[in-house]
Amino acid sequence: MPMPDLSRLTASEKLDLIGALWDSIEAAHIPLTDEQSAELDRRYATLDEDIKQGRDALATYHDLTAHYR
Repeated sequence: MPMPDLSRLTASEKLDLIGALWDSIEAAHIPLTDEQSAELDRRYATLDEDIKQGRDALATYHDLTAHYR
């Protein structure tokens, strides 16, 4: 497939192209590393435990996002 001349595109057109490319990638085709998979498992386990203890899932989500920023 020939590559378009990107220098002729405006910044807005380039961002649209990036968005279209990103949206065309299926999440199932992007493998996670073992470390990423383990971290997700850990986070889900923490969330499950918090829910079992009556903690609001949204509060847990906010704590996690604040911690990992």
